[in-house]
Amino acid sequence: MDLGVRWKLHGDGRTPAPGAVVRPDERLSWPRTAGLGAQHVVAMFGASFVAPVLMGLDPNLAIMMSGVATIVFLLATRGRVPSYLGCSLSFVGVAAVIRAQGGTSATVTGAVFVVGVALFLVGLAVQRFGARIIHATMPPIVTGAVVMLIGFNLAPVTASTYWPQDQWTALLVMLFTGLAVVCLRGFWSRVAIFLGLVFGYGISWVLDRVFGRIHSVDASGKVTDHWRLDLSGVADADWIGLPTFHGPSFEWSAILVALPVVIALVAENAGHVKAVGEMTGDPLDDKLGTAISADGVGSMLSTAVGGPPNTTYSENIGVMAATRVYSTAAYWAAAGFALLFGVCPKFGAVVAAIPGGVLGGITVILYGMIGLLGAQIWINAEVDLRNPLNLVPAAAGIIIGVGNVSLEFGDNFSLSGIALGTLVVITGYHALRAFAPAHLKTQAPLLDEGTSRYDEGDQRAKS
Repeated sequence: MDLGVRWKLHGDGRTPAPGAVVRPDERLSWPRTAGLGAQHVVAMFGASFVAPVLMGLDPNLAIMMSGVATIVFLLATRGRVPSYLGCSLSFVGVAAVIRAQGGTSATVTGAVFVVGVALFLVGLAVQRFGARIIHATMPPIVTGAVVMLIGFNLAPVTASTYWPQDQWTALLVMLFTGLAVVCLRGFWSRVAIFLGLVFGYGISWVLDRVFGRIHSVDASGKVTDHWRLDLSGVADADWIGLPTFHGPSFEWSAILVALPVVIALVAENAGHVKAVGEMTGDPLDDKLGTAISADGVGSMLSTAVGGPPNTTYSENIGVMAATRVYSTAAYWAAAGFALLFGVCPKFGAVVAAIPGGVLGGITVILYGMIGLLGAQIWINAEVDLRNPLNLVPAAAGIIIGVGNVSLEFGDNFSLSGIALGTLVVITGYHALRAFAPAHLKTQAPLLDEGTSRYDEGDQRAKS
């Protein structure tokens, strides 16, 4: 059985010729491959460090399980889809809602485990019936609206939890990160979030030396005098040791909050597979279902031991685009580095020490970017918001999701925020479509450009 773990040496193994690309089944010399792997780990640092901290989960375990999930993904796709699976930011809002309802870390990981199961099943369905089933049930207007409400639902977390801890540091980090995203080029623009973290560490240390302790709310929500940057936990942490594991706990209220994120993960995977296929020149339509299922399995493995869910990372697509090296050997190297970081508690302590003000500055941009990805989906698919069939369900669902509107069912059950907003968008769109006049249904195609391409491939395969 070909598991995609054999690579041909590209050229002399040193530098690709001008205009040449290193294909997924090729590699450079092992030292250069290891260096590229380390670069992929750095590329995913920003989001994969921030996400578990924001979700209240162990960052060491998150990094370790991202390596495990990446290995699972590479084996499942037989080395044809170069990708790194890092901690998904789409679940940050879900975790915040579950914890606000009194949920624990086990409740969070239990809810996300079920999402992993759902994602796995969606992948199996795509393998069986083709990508058309995704876009028939979740056309771009629905997908974009759900991604948007997931991102914007996070706004209160920044406003009430992180920003107040140190507003001036938050402002400086926001400005620096924004400049890094816009002004830097190539690889450095891809790690702008990571650079923002480094800058935040530095400026927090400087402000502590110049102005002393700050009087504000701390991470627990109490108003105290405290250092902006507290590295006492780093000194006490061991260099080598296993992360903290815990089992999941399953509660229906938490599961219903988390399930809508399946839509965002399906959209991320479909976009990733399409982008990689275009860059490598290898049509990967037949691997879409496998990629989605592998992502689901990786998330199940991670959350089963207390880690966060995983998803394909666009940051690493940027690294491939910049280097023109698509070798999956580099991703195996990246997974190896992630496993090593996972067994270094001191590394986890450094991540856990990120000051609240630094997170405030970064999340202002990060959460907004997540939400605006929904608008990008609409733009790419040329969704016509003048059409009331598109406008009404999206408008209602987004306001419910962002405003955290609740719908009570007796004393013990309710739907609110992300879950209710997603339900309104999906059911509202299809219900309205069933009753809408014909001219509203034909103004815009149901399937987006990417799906049309997948469907054409399916038809060719059947003919």
